[in-house]
Amino acid sequence: MSEGKPVHILLVEDDEIDVKAFRRAFSKLNITNPLHVVNDGVEAWEYLENCFDERRIDTPSLVILDINMPRMNGLELLQKIRGDERMKQLIVFMLTTSNDDKDKFDAYNLNVAGYMLKTDMGSGFQRAIQLVDNYWRVIEFPEKGFFPDAA
Repeated sequence: MSEGKPVHILLVEDDEIDVKAFRRAFSKLNITNPLHVVNDGVEAWEYLENCFDERRIDTPSLVILDINMPRMNGLELLQKIRGDERMKQLIVFMLTTSNDDKDKFDAYNLNVAGYMLKTDMGSGFQRAIQLVDNYWRVIEFPEKGFFPDAA
């Protein structure tokens, strides 16, 4: 994810151990993209609104969400993102412990790019992060108009 214009990533995760595992996986995979971490859906929504309102350079293009969080869970946040014209094109991955088919169904109905389980915080977790990195490197976007241009 580190080629060309930097892809800013928002990690929405309330478990500090999972945040450390995420950062460790980034380090092992030599992913140097800017990463902003918030603790729940409410903080994420406030952060995203500020980024898009101010057309900031560090506006994330990629969001990685947990589902089970206090105040506003990942699915509720994803629903708000998809309902907002400014944010609806954000690429969102779910990285969660929930293996519930209803959660999977709800996430895919909200156009999540992928649903991954945090079943193994070791090599399995690293593979999940590598999948996100590979996805970002392979897909093509239109030159203009897909993500907010902060310049």
